[in-house]
Amino acid sequence: MITHKPLSIRLLTHNVRYATGSPSEGEEEWAVRRPRVVNELRFNTAYCGESFICLQEVLHSQLIDILNGLNCEQKDEWDFVGVGRDDGGYAGEYSPILYRPSIWTLRTFQTVWLSETPDKPSKGWDAACKRILTIGAFQHCHSKKKLVAMSTHLDHQGAKSRREAAKIILKQIDEKSQQGQLPVFLAGDFNSQQDDDAYMILTNEVSPMKDLHTLSNSEQRYGHYHTFTGFGNDEPTRIDFLFVNHKVHPWLVHSYAVLENKFDDEVYASDHRAVSADVAIP
Repeated sequence: MITHKPLSIRLLTHNVRYATGSPSEGEEEWAVRRPRVVNELRFNTAYCGESFICLQEVLHSQLIDILNGLNCEQKDEWDFVGVGRDDGGYAGEYSPILYRPSIWTLRTFQTVWLSETPDKPSKGWDAACKRILTIGAFQHCHSKKKLVAMSTHLDHQGAKSRREAAKIILKQIDEKSQQGQLPVFLAGDFNSQQDDDAYMILTNEVSPMKDLHTLSNSEQRYGHYHTFTGFGNDEPTRIDFLFVNHKVHPWLVHSYAVLENKFDDEVYASDHRAVSADVAIP
């Protein structure tokens, strides 16, 4: 039965740090960090079936580890969309979108390379690495409501590549939302603070997107402000964001949080903190 009640959704995005063979100072190997990341994701999505998890810097082996952890109690509870950025297959980092197929039906899926040749694996402008935008169009199995999910990771060095990537992303948002008819959320590590061009392009007056931190008020916010910490040796910054097309679609915001990435054992699960929000679409 189709319902017109607002549909509550939990969004969570986390750059989980790729599994390097040469950990930096303060960093543990993936085998140590893995259960901490998996438990974070399980705990924060356990009681909202409509949750979406967007990840960055995930190698294929890490993605399999995370899926196995999420599906340890119920086989095939979680699935994903996404590809490795290096070859459009399994090579390189993913920016995947994880979801529950029993709750959401995947309608379409696309990978866009953030470059001058967005339809094939490629590196754009002054970027140090290939960068991608993962897009999934979903329909809620019960209410039949539709939305578009996007996950990305912008370049850490190339300022021009971040600017141009932001423009590509906005074009994709316009197309995939059918010019604002569908709700869209965009999650990821943007390597861009609020005064950086990429952030300002994504949130300027002609963009439909709003930062969920900005949309929430002080009574709705929990946890930290900064999202990148490094492994204890870097200046904290806020570069990980959740955006929604609130200017053209009436998203409801219930809460916003930047979660912890280190507890009493002093082990960093990642050099980034997860960002989460409880929202609803009419």
